[in-house]
Amino acid sequence: MTSQNIKRRTFLSVALWSATGLVLAQEGLKEPVFRVANANSVTPKPATHPLDPAIEVARQGLVHIHKEVKDYSCTIIKRERIKGVLGDFEYMSAKIRNRQLGDDGKVVTPLSVYLNFLKPDDIKGREVVWMEGRNNGKLKAHEGKGILGKLPSAWLDPNGAMAMRNQLYPISEIGIENLVAKLIERGERDKKHDEVEVEFIQGAKINGRVCTLLQVKHPVKREYFDFYLAQIFIDDELKVPVRYAAYSWPDKEGGQPLVLEEYTYVNMKVNIGLTDADFNPDNPNYRF
Repeated sequence: MTSQNIKRRTFLSVALWSATGLVLAQEGLKEPVFRVANANSVTPKPATHPLDPAIEVARQGLVHIHKEVKDYSCTIIKRERIKGVLGDFEYMSAKIRNRQLGDDGKVVTPLSVYLNFLKPDDIKGREVVWMEGRNNGKLKAHEGKGILGKLPSAWLDPNGAMAMRNQLYPISEIGIENLVAKLIERGERDKKHDEVEVEFIQGAKINGRVCTLLQVKHPVKREYFDFYLAQIFIDDELKVPVRYAAYSWPDKEGGQPLVLEEYTYVNMKVNIGLTDADFNPDNPNYRF
């Protein structure tokens, strides 16, 4: 993985200053719509550094996830810029079980992931399953359509060339818990510099669900900043992030910021009782 990708991995994008949306022409899925224009901006309380309130919100969020969110299902909509090229939106039906630790600090329940790709057509039908620390650390995957779809399922190194094809991050970094942990890590690093603007916007919405938008902006382009703008939407009811978007500085003055990466979690259901069977490629409901 390149150093640039490593830098960006902590701030996992379509400008949202008024109202925007993503077109999703997939039967049975609802188009995600983002609303910010009528939301209310809240100035953070004074702190030693502008990022301090944001970091505190992230820390509280991580504690909540550790205590209250054991697993969840959702549809993940993602788009990433890889080697300067912004890819298409990808849609995945996901089951994710968070890592659980025992009193001795050892892993009792491993981070577990199952993905079923829904769109676009060239990846539709792909399935991926992975459990932390199992199967020699490998994931199992198969394609859904085309020439590759005729190949048998294969066990792959999550960090290997095949598994990382057209991906910014390995499967081991997926999920809301990893996202919040990385937000904290990046916030602590960016506290070394003062050129940052932080804003909390209440009443933003994702698919009609009320969220609080945490917005972090670096108005001046510096080599030590990885993004111009980052936005984190936190679902007010679930108390977890349901969208992350990062943008680079515009190519020209007055231009639109450039999408770096964006991840939206819709139709999320938490604590649904996922078991090892949900992450077993031999599950009869799967096509491995």
